[in-house]
Amino acid sequence: MRHPFIVTLCVTGAFALAGCDQRIDTEAVDREFQGVNAIDGTNLNEVMLTVSDPNESVSYFQRASNAAPERMDLLRSLAISLIRARRNTEGVAAWARVVAHEEATDDDRVELADALIRNNEWDRAETVLNAINPTHETFKRYRLEAMIADSNKQWDKADSFYEIAVGLTTTPASVLNNWGFSKLTRGDFPGAERLFTQAIQNDNDLFTAKNNLVLARGAQGNYVLPVVPMTQVERAELLHSMGLAAVKRGDVITGRGLMREAIETHPQHFEAASRSLKALESSVVN
Repeated sequence: MRHPFIVTLCVTGAFALAGCDQRIDTEAVDREFQGVNAIDGTNLNEVMLTVSDPNESVSYFQRASNAAPERMDLLRSLAISLIRARRNTEGVAAWARVVAHEEATDDDRVELADALIRNNEWDRAETVLNAINPTHETFKRYRLEAMIADSNKQWDKADSFYEIAVGLTTTPASVLNNWGFSKLTRGDFPGAERLFTQAIQNDNDLFTAKNNLVLARGAQGNYVLPVVPMTQVERAELLHSMGLAAVKRGDVITGRGLMREAIETHPQHFEAASRSLKALESSVVN
């Protein structure tokens, strides 16, 4: 009569052991998924830093950093996202929090200086850069140093920093364009033309440099478009810019001719050039 009892015990024990096995397996699976979630989270963070709508990135990293305020990577990502979204005042505050963190680096301090410049806080940016170890020599640090020297009209210093920055990057087009614009504002038109040409040689798609090149040539009375790659729309816009440069220099008849050519060249209605030409012709009549 004991046999049914023994069988029942065995069955009960088997279920109990199965329950233990199930619990152990669940814990193991949970640990595995935690690892997977950590990896997926890292990948998601990288994706969110490059989403087309930077404000979505801001919202994501605001939630993430509020949930884990001690995580430096999330603080940095939030600061980067705010700057991408052009929310510069918030970006400055976010980068200041990053810099205050015990894990902050000199690269973080450079990013704070960049955010301050974007927020038109030049004096604070200069103070931040001056406090960074001189041995921290990076492209971005020297580009910002050059911009601050420009703002202080310290031309020799600016030229030195721009030259160093160009040597520290494999994609110097943007900094060459900035350097050229610095020369343009100083009235060194040949120097500006040379730097804008170099910028375009490094990046054929940099329209800002093409436009600046036209302005530099126009300031010297050279109203022939440079031989650079350009679309039909770009050609029209460059002709318009050259026309404005001619008018500014006092060559009004040439300016009007360039504006008419710009309107004829553009594949659609060129509103900006049409307004400029109308205003110019009205002022001549009056």
